[in-house]
Amino acid sequence: MVAQAPKNEATTTLHLNLRQVSQSPSNKLEEIIAGLPAEDREVISAIQGSNSGKSMVIIARGSNKGSRFLITSDGASIGRASQSDIFLDDITVSRVHAKIAKIGNDFVLTDAGSLNGTYFENDALTERILVSGDEFQIGKFHLLFIGSK
Repeated sequence: MVAQAPKNEATTTLHLNLRQVSQSPSNKLEEIIAGLPAEDREVISAIQGSNSGKSMVIIARGSNKGSRFLITSDGASIGRASQSDIFLDDITVSRVHAKIAKIGNDFVLTDAGSLNGTYFENDALTERILVSGDEFQIGKFHLLFIGSK
């Protein structure tokens, strides 16, 4: 039985809807792609058909949401330093925070000894082979990795 609040109670409980998050990286990716403009979907389709030659990172949550960054075989640096390939302008991000390197056919995310760490599914990581649809967190930013299928 649920207790009823007295009628003269000055406060009430708010019931906020929780954001439903798919646990499957491919489903999460498809959900995000479906909400993008046609031009962006074409770019992502080209990346997915690239036979692992290149990849992309999209800011899924945080300031500059929707910004996208191409990752080539040269890799990419991630940080608060203005010369970073993926520039994340927030104090929660180290100047040299992480990097994505192409090793063989894989793209590998490596934390560069950052102060606040790099996270995948709420677990700190030092290195991870990225799979298309992976979402990782750096500071306040949630970044979505898109690679070949």
